[in-house]
Amino acid sequence: MKFLKQLFKKRIETTLTITSTNGFHLRPIAKFVNEVKKFNSTITIIAHNREVSATQVPKILALALENGESFTLRCVGGEAQKASEHLSSFFVRLMEDDKVVEEIEQEEERYEGSILTGQTIAKGVAIAPIVRVERVEQEGRHIGLPLRDAIVKTEEELSQLYKENRTKDEAQIYLAQKELLNSELFDKNFDNIDEEIDKLKGTAFESRIADYQDLKQRVLSYMGIKIELKLPDTPYILLADELLPSDISTIANTPIQGVILQKGTPTSHASILLRSEAIPSLIINKNSESEALAPNITRLKPSVPSLLDANSGNLILKPTENDLKKAKIKQKKFKEQQKQSYQKRFESTQTKEGKAIQVLANIADIASAKEAKEQGADGVGLFRTEFLFTETKPSLEQQTKAYTDIFELFDNITIRTLDIGGDKSLPYINIEKEDNPFLGIRGIRFSLQEKILFKEQLLAIYKAVGSVTPNKTIKIMFPMVSNTKEFTQAKNIAQTVAKENKIDISNIQFGIMLEVPCVIFALKEFDQLVDFYSIGTNDLTQYLFAIERTHPTLQVDATSPMLMSALETIVKQVNKPISICGELAGVEEATVELIEIGYDTLSVSSKLIPSLKERIRLSR
Repeated sequence: MKFLKQLFKKRIETTLTITSTNGFHLRPIAKFVNEVKKFNSTITIIAHNREVSATQVPKILALALENGESFTLRCVGGEAQKASEHLSSFFVRLMEDDKVVEEIEQEEERYEGSILTGQTIAKGVAIAPIVRVERVEQEGRHIGLPLRDAIVKTEEELSQLYKENRTKDEAQIYLAQKELLNSELFDKNFDNIDEEIDKLKGTAFESRIADYQDLKQRVLSYMGIKIELKLPDTPYILLADELLPSDISTIANTPIQGVILQKGTPTSHASILLRSEAIPSLIINKNSESEALAPNITRLKPSVPSLLDANSGNLILKPTENDLKKAKIKQKKFKEQQKQSYQKRFESTQTKEGKAIQVLANIADIASAKEAKEQGADGVGLFRTEFLFTETKPSLEQQTKAYTDIFELFDNITIRTLDIGGDKSLPYINIEKEDNPFLGIRGIRFSLQEKILFKEQLLAIYKAVGSVTPNKTIKIMFPMVSNTKEFTQAKNIAQTVAKENKIDISNIQFGIMLEVPCVIFALKEFDQLVDFYSIGTNDLTQYLFAIERTHPTLQVDATSPMLMSALETIVKQVNKPISICGELAGVEEATVELIEIGYDTLSVSSKLIPSLKERIRLSR
């Protein structure tokens, strides 16, 4: 009978494709597994003739799913339909959010000494002796904890690391490791871990082996078996086959000048952490060019400095006097530029010709808002409000509190109303499945359909503005507006909410996120209605070229002349304030061109603000 009940349980299968060039790697897998656990269904992933549990990070990771490959998501049970729809849209969003780690552009440089070249992880110039990494094991099982307790302690450690780095990209590394730690691999002993490591060897995810080794080492340290790095107390450049994520915080607290890895990729967790610590680093993979690296280093005297120029991707084991002189000048200039950009982050930004440019931040919650403040943002150009709504429907009070906390930090804020639809859904609102959701009910169309939710969000914004200061101007932006009727309807609802609650909204402006191409042909009409525009270049590019942003093979050049022509057409036709809040605003090669064609307000992720401001100051 039990077998028959299981047999007739609802079963939904969906095919999903990996569209991130990074593949389906540890960080998105961990997020996906977290989401799977919310449903009371049996959920599996089928790929390469294998079916694995969708709640087990190691088993999914071992499938080594790369960009362009597909898998079947199988959901069985009472919540199968709901789980399938939510997880499918969540996966698409995961792929879209999984940004490509772009290869750092290396500059041309000539040196007299013999040169080895590599791939840059983090820029900078280091001059110091090279030392090989040494690991020293210290045993003390009698003072250690049992395995289960050691795992609990490790989990607590990872949680704390996540909290301390929450506003940074590397925070997701600790969450991913925590999810890996919670898998059945660490339930009883370490016997299965080496098997999982063997499965990853030779795959695109070989660099993730370090995460297994790192977790094992963290757990063992609580069991009384500590493996420590033996490091100098004088300046040095570290040579290692590879480094574990936990090694980075250790070496960062020593006089380290640079790192050379002989294994790994720029997307490995160690590489991400090296960048976050701004340690000049190169990957010189073991090959015909670098096979002599190790023996040459062993013959070097500990007092003899080598030259690591990560800006050009060069390592000079025996630099000449001219090489060292050149490198020292370059090193000083690079450090001064970094220091200057950060120190001047709170200053106003002008081009050499005196044109004032506002640099705003794209934020999603209070943590990212605080980071934006610290990085010198002139305000908030895009406040995404979806974070409040993803799990459960927030109350009016919860929304008001969240908005108030952020409004208190800045005088200049543009808040976007819910942008749901396309690849984003809400678990508590049933959105009818569409063949092409990116061309269906999304953005303002969703809000005009779900008016109760829309009105409550507007009321929460009004209350938050009133509680901060009645004189502060807040901009409310409606997403995915495609015609003047949609904007008028939305603004009428906003005015009605204010009138019914007797709230003065004279200090609130209403505008649109310009991301639908047809709006370009109706700018004269829109100019009579809106208070401002903000261009979402991500979706505008997607719709201009009819290429989905997450497509596995089709791509669009972010600085395409056709896109730039469209942006120039827009800025020359409008008379109302206009800004750019899409990813293009942070692309280095696009900055000067955007300013030249008339844009004076750019909104980017917080970490780009100091360098973007400095780049603008150096432009004409």
